[in-house]
Amino acid sequence: MTMETMSAAAETATATPASLSAEARSPKSLRRRVMGLALPAIGENLLQTALGIADTLLVAGIGIVALAGVGAALNVLFLIMAALSSLSVGASVLVAHAIGARDMERASHVAGQSLLWSIALSLPITLAGLALAGPTVALYGMDADATAVAAEYLVISAAGIPMLAVMLIGGGVLRGAGDSRTPMLVTALANLLNLALSWALIYGHLGFPALGVAGSAWGTVMARVMGAALLAGVLLRGNGALRVGGPGTWRPRWRTAREVLQIGSPAALEEIIIIASFAALTPIVAGLGTVALAAHRVALNVLSLSFMPGIGFSLATTALVGQSVGAGRMDEARATTNVALRWSVFWMGGLGALFILFAPHLVGVFSSDPELIAIGAAAVQVVALAQPLWAGTFVIGGALRGVGDTHTPMIISGILGWTAVGLALALVVPWPALWAVWLAYLFTGPVEIGALWRVWQRKR
Repeated sequence: MTMETMSAAAETATATPASLSAEARSPKSLRRRVMGLALPAIGENLLQTALGIADTLLVAGIGIVALAGVGAALNVLFLIMAALSSLSVGASVLVAHAIGARDMERASHVAGQSLLWSIALSLPITLAGLALAGPTVALYGMDADATAVAAEYLVISAAGIPMLAVMLIGGGVLRGAGDSRTPMLVTALANLLNLALSWALIYGHLGFPALGVAGSAWGTVMARVMGAALLAGVLLRGNGALRVGGPGTWRPRWRTAREVLQIGSPAALEEIIIIASFAALTPIVAGLGTVALAAHRVALNVLSLSFMPGIGFSLATTALVGQSVGAGRMDEARATTNVALRWSVFWMGGLGALFILFAPHLVGVFSSDPELIAIGAAAVQVVALAQPLWAGTFVIGGALRGVGDTHTPMIISGILGWTAVGLALALVVPWPALWAVWLAYLFTGPVEIGALWRVWQRKR
């Protein structure tokens, strides 16, 4: 796909509030705008998940040690991505506000400064990764072989962190401008390149050297270089709503960076807190036995799949609410949120119904062990019941971020995420089963969505 094709796709996907204001209040138009942003975002998340599964299968072909080592390294990289996402969320919200106010100069300035600061802030992380990869993965307490694999993978991956930052921030900026299609297309191309290069470099195909685990890491780094170049190219050429460049664009402005971080840092901290709370469930489940622990991993995989519609609708809500707020149309922001909420509940509720009906089959994809299937299926069915609740928290949290309030979702979701961990610890005493661990979220879910909704209703 050429840069001209990317730009054309972006221009088709993006429309400013000026062109939409006349019809923006009709339910059909709101639904079209929400779906136009949410569906590509869902597709992008599906592609990322598919890539992770494919990478895991490729590495698994090397052996158990390689799989364990890469898994540990990826856990570290996920935390780095959460930290970098602070810039992405902040840039997306500020660009959306500027687009809504029809201040294209301001939108382009924020976009350019966000790209600049993403590289500046990622360089120290890269240096730390290169210097501290070994000591960091040693904290996992793995055997020497797995630790060496994890350290090698993390050192190579650290070299690509600046490109990862550009991809995250570039995608966030474009979504804030109303274009989620371009990030999806770039992700698709990067994923295809990643798979081809990883396959060739791991096993030595197509004339490439057989690098083993290092080949998987280098394949990912090279794919991110291409993805970052494409997104940067689209922004430099202009995508219809904003164009990065011009005099003074590349001179660091601390004031803009501070604005981006003030909005984005709580969102990044929220993600880290939630990741940590799910990780805290592992020792609780470990007390139930090895089979339950394996079934727990399967339930987490199913949960990651079910979250995709919610994440997509959350991103769409943040961008569209941000544009409405920038244009001074809070009534439209409320209407957009209601549309996104209905569709998110429909999608995630539908997935929940499928999980209840086909839970044994879903778990059976990962294992043929009858005991694991029985334990995992019961847990998945409990997870399924929480889907409509999580759908609401995704969308309302996204709406609050759209108005620039990232502290409230962080506080509410963080507190209730860890409350669920405490409840899980209490529930496994009378009911020592995996489903009891996940039952905790049926108690915290209504409180979380109720608290978020109450705050959202107070926004003017």
